[in-house]
Amino acid sequence: MTMSRTIKLYKLPESTVTPGFRKMELCDVPPVTRLLRSYLSQFVVAPDFDEYDVRHWLLPTENIVDSYVVESPESHEITDFCSFYTLPSSILGNQNYSTLKAAYSYYNVSTQTPLLQLMNDALIVAKRKDFDVFNALDIMHNESFLKELKFGPGDGQLHYYLYNYRMNRALKPSELGLVLL
Repeated sequence: MTMSRTIKLYKLPESTVTPGFRKMELCDVPPVTRLLRSYLSQFVVAPDFDEYDVRHWLLPTENIVDSYVVESPESHEITDFCSFYTLPSSILGNQNYSTLKAAYSYYNVSTQTPLLQLMNDALIVAKRKDFDVFNALDIMHNESFLKELKFGPGDGQLHYYLYNYRMNRALKPSELGLVLL
């Protein structure tokens, strides 16, 4: 495939499409905490976030984490949430580029907006913020958008080591609600 065809295939829209999609603010911590706790309760292994945790781990911090909410235009309730964290990598031996700016999908909760649409908006925002690549694990419900949004499979395997946990079987990725940093 030529470079121009590749660029056309992976081209994203210039702006997000979800009404009420905006950057998370401090006042959003309580509703985001409720959304996350409700969503993560369905997984076999997942953190139990409180408001302090959400403030610490998910409130947007430049070059660390980006979080967005969907605020219903009618009710002004927070209905959906998405986030990604930044992990830059050094590029050695290249005179043109020194850093690869990578975004990693973090926690995403979809109650009103389809997850596919929410994640497409996250990709658009990441592109606007000059990220070079956006990665996502196949955990939680992420499998539902990976193929449609043209994510390619990675070439490695990720194994979680949960010290002092007694698991009677290996978990499927869809049973895991924990993203380790």
